[in-house]
Amino acid sequence: MTNSSRSLWQWLPAWIAGACMLAMLTPAQAARPAGKIGVDWGDKKGEMCTACHRQASPGMWQQWNQSQHGQSGVNCYDCHRAEEGDKDGFMHNGARISIIVSPKDCSRCHETEFQEMDGSHHSHAGRILASLDNLLGEVVGGPAAVNVGCRQCHGAEVEIGADGKPTKETWPNTGIGRKNPDGSEGSCTACHGRHGFSKAQARTPETCGKCHIGPDHPQIEVYNESKHGIIYKARVEEMNLHSDKWEAGVDYWAAPTCSTCHMSAAPGIGKTHNVGERISWNLRAPVSKKINLVKLENGQEFDVPEGNPVPKVGDKAKGSKVAQVLTWQDRRDRMKSVCRACHAEGMVTGHYHQFDALVDLYNDKFAKPVKAIMADLKKEGLITPSPFDDKIEWVWWEIWHHEGRRARHGASMSGPDYAWWHGIYDVAKHTYFKFIPELKKVAGEEKAKELLEKHFRPIAGHAWYFDGMGKDQIDKIRKGYEERYGKGTFSG
Repeated sequence: MTNSSRSLWQWLPAWIAGACMLAMLTPAQAARPAGKIGVDWGDKKGEMCTACHRQASPGMWQQWNQSQHGQSGVNCYDCHRAEEGDKDGFMHNGARISIIVSPKDCSRCHETEFQEMDGSHHSHAGRILASLDNLLGEVVGGPAAVNVGCRQCHGAEVEIGADGKPTKETWPNTGIGRKNPDGSEGSCTACHGRHGFSKAQARTPETCGKCHIGPDHPQIEVYNESKHGIIYKARVEEMNLHSDKWEAGVDYWAAPTCSTCHMSAAPGIGKTHNVGERISWNLRAPVSKKINLVKLENGQEFDVPEGNPVPKVGDKAKGSKVAQVLTWQDRRDRMKSVCRACHAEGMVTGHYHQFDALVDLYNDKFAKPVKAIMADLKKEGLITPSPFDDKIEWVWWEIWHHEGRRARHGASMSGPDYAWWHGIYDVAKHTYFKFIPELKKVAGEEKAKELLEKHFRPIAGHAWYFDGMGKDQIDKIRKGYEERYGKGTFSG
């Protein structure tokens, strides 16, 4: 036996022992909470809670016990304890507790995550009272529908009764922008479902799909049809979802999830709980604009659309001072850093070129001219200033709020069916054959013609509507169709 062989055999027992220890180290034990045990967490009073709830609510106890919290010694009382003066506090078996565990409560151990989340788009999701979405839900629909619909994703203000407990009208609610009794906004359990608080669960696309779904924000449907979503489902066992670090391209490389792109670490970029930092377009508005991000010293932030004045670091803004400015290019570069973990530069650059082109097409050919016509109709008194009391307003609403959003999100996340058939196809069909016919009813044939000549005619993409398709275009289509299906099959 050579010396090198003897050396390998000499160390083998130690390697085996080390491997066994690593195997025994569960994900729950791999990382402990911040702070000092017995002071910041691990309160002895919680032992009574866990003993009682093991009998009273065994499923809840099992979730907690098998979680990283449970295995680290963080107990019920550590999270649910309430201080004197907390309006949502009440006495329960000799301890003052609160049913609601707010982001501020979680910040006792997770300060960084709280600060990143606190001023983000997610934490502000409950601020929809002044939006058309809320008006549509509350007035046209009804409060009961809003309570079990909109507010369960966006969040709502939780009201506290005289007994210190949330009212049944406002609880349960785990909306991502929930307004909590302690003044904080947000709900950590929107993504980290209680009482397991699993980081693996928060990293799955299905978690995001609870809210990012449906006709106006179909991100989960787009993801599922994309190559990313297809590979994720085929290779989910390779995703290493329980990893503490979970760095794209390093800890896993099969496919990205929503969390990968918007929150997680990749080579050259750290993780964040601020989901908007890497978003360079506003895809929600009637007309999309690239957006700059302004972060304030008080932890809040706001977007400034491209073309508007952007404050500088140190300037006063919204009751605070500007701490940091991320231009839309900065935000895009952060997202590109994630893409590069698994893709070559040409793939990344090409994706953004195609994505931008679709958004520009939607903006310039459809959204801007239709929006301009709607403004002219209101200015001339042909429709009322009130929303949703004229049919043409519903048509325009669905063009941008449903079909336009689907097209833009389809392009952003590589979902071809949503970019075209559920997107631009529907935008075009409803522009030409719903919006324009309704415009003629509202404004009359002559006025409608005048508005279309003013806003549509100058756009080259609408030439076919005014002048018809050229003979060469039709012959080209006929030739391809008849080559495939036989002579005489094209009826155009």
